Amino acid sequence: MALIFFLVIALGVGAGFLWTLQEMIFKGKWSYFIFFLSAFLPFYITSLSVIFLATRSPEILGIFQILKEVVVLVAVLIFIFFQKRIFEYPFRLQSTDWMMLGFLCLGFLYLLLPLGQASFLNKALYYKSMLIPGFVYFLGRNTRFDEVEIGWIFKIIFAVAIGAFAVNLVENYLLQAHLQQYTGYALYNQVINDIDPTGNFDLTWTFETTNSNKRLASFFSDPLELASSVLMGFAAGLIYFLTSKKEYSWPYLLIMAFSLGSLVFSASRAAFGAFFIMIFFVALVFKLYKLIGAGFLVLVGFGIYVFAFASEDFYFFVIDTLTFENTSSIGHVVEWLLALDSMVANPLGIGLAMSGNFGSVDEELRVGGENQFLIYGVQLGWIGMILYILTLATGIRNSIQVFYSTENTSIARVAFTGAVVKVGLLLPLFTANVEIYTYVSWITWWMIGFSINEYSRLKKNNL
Repeated sequence: MALIFFLVIALGVGAGFLWTLQEMIFKGKWSYFIFFLSAFLPFYITSLSVIFLATRSPEILGIFQILKEVVVLVAVLIFIFFQKRIFEYPFRLQSTDWMMLGFLCLGFLYLLLPLGQASFLNKALYYKSMLIPGFVYFLGRNTRFDEVEIGWIFKIIFAVAIGAFAVNLVENYLLQAHLQQYTGYALYNQVINDIDPTGNFDLTWTFETTNSNKRLASFFSDPLELASSVLMGFAAGLIYFLTSKKEYSWPYLLIMAFSLGSLVFSASRAAFGAFFIMIFFVALVFKLYKLIGAGFLVLVGFGIYVFAFASEDFYFFVIDTLTFENTSSIGHVVEWLLALDSMVANPLGIGLAMSGNFGSVDEELRVGGENQFLIYGVQLGWIGMILYILTLATGIRNSIQVFYSTENTSIARVAFTGAVVKVGLLLPLFTANVEIYTYVSWITWWMIGFSINEYSRLKKNNL
């Protein structure tokens, strides 16, 4: 069975990779790299797990591991190659460009400085995890898609949202187990990532709540990535619902419902909070103050359900979360305090690969790791953290300006989705290393870059 799944995955990923390279190399459509990333990244860890389960070969696994970086780097090279006058290329840098460049340049400086106890190889691998999303942003910054091509992106996002919910249903009602218990996930983690199986399901503790109930991940790497990623499906479905003719808008209600369903299956408290933050932000963008009221009523209804109808386990799960008596919540606070203590003692940072949950971070050297802002603060100091925050803030602000100002509905949809998801992820950023969730991270950075491209054009024309 594992061999059959391996063949299906290998053929599917291989065909998609080769098609993408053909479009980029022979037709000069370097921007098509985003289609491969959108379709491959949601299944990335599951694909690697099945491949390793079937082959037990780190060498074969390594080929598939680097495909996402190869596609991005090839796109960068072809972009440069197809610029006939590359040294005359017009640079009209906007605020988000400057912040992103500053962040990446600071990271490169810390790569070269003899700072921290991590090896140079681990530092280089960590810097790669910062640089590739930067490349994705700048490729998006130079992408010019028509309405059909933008539509393809959203169709892939919708397909991922539908597929994730369908797998959740299979996990919950048919398998009554995690998909990862069949894909070789634990073996992959143990052999490749040196992470032993833990928890009641022999995966990791992330796959269960404190009262040992299952937290499902569908085909994503873990429930937290699923929870963060379906926010993008919901936001995309919402903007299509709001900008489509009434008779054609009902399918997008289903997309939103499926996304919410996966959010429930993931049982992520941060993602639930992020959802309400996202709804509040959408209401402000559209001046839909009734939506804020509706969101408040939903919150009240949830509170009534918890206190009057929920099971005892779920009741105490919510109460312990709100009072920070939940072991997971306490763990977050401890990690935050350790990171803040390091930042106060070392305001310029302690070096790359010294914080976070990325694979190149040695567990014995790790300081903090469950807050994306503090992760960068520990490594790059207060300056690095502030540059990251400003990159997010200016990207969101400029994308919303594009949404308000552009006359192109398709571009407005991209700008809206990118900005709203980044706002929605602000809460998960406080409790997880969200930038390692490549699907939602890389695709939204591409959307922000794509939006800044339009922002630059609009600004040139005085908006």
